[in-house]
Amino acid sequence: MSAPPTRRVIFEHAILRAVGSPVQTSEGAREYIRLEISDWVNIVGITADARVILVRQHRHGIDAETLEIPGGCVDPGEAPADAAARELLEETGYGDGAWRPLGWVWSNPAIQNNRTHLFLASGLRLLGPPQLGPGEADLRVELRPVGEVPELLRSGEVNHSLAVVALQRWLLGAERRPERPGRVREDVP
Repeated sequence: MSAPPTRRVIFEHAILRAVGSPVQTSEGAREYIRLEISDWVNIVGITADARVILVRQHRHGIDAETLEIPGGCVDPGEAPADAAARELLEETGYGDGAWRPLGWVWSNPAIQNNRTHLFLASGLRLLGPPQLGPGEADLRVELRPVGEVPELLRSGEVNHSLAVVALQRWLLGAERRPERPGRVREDVP
């Protein structure tokens, strides 16, 4: 019996690790590169007065600003629901409200191993100023009437793929049954 293919770490950074694995294809042996990244969260946040919470920020991958929903990384040992509440508060200052999962999606299964967990938080209220970390100083909160969301998607003003998916899931009614305010069901993938 042959040994399993040897994987090698090509690059390691605080937010990801690039791993190479040999694979045999019909064209011969190749090295497949996979980015190992912690799971992410995205939050469709709706204020008590029916405005969607958006953030405008510079994205280095495209060297341009995007308009999207709040989100971020799940810390090691952190539940996605807890990460979602933390990220929303840190980026926008909003919290409380009723939380519902909208499911999850593979972030980019062609090269990444992580998932993005999607949440709806409604009835949110401003608890204080955003608590932005390093590299987030350019993040700005924008509140838009809920009724504008379909046009933001149609026009491409919101064009971050994971934000688009979360907003579409919400608009299509993918949320689960209501839970107690401030609580999220963990049993839904």
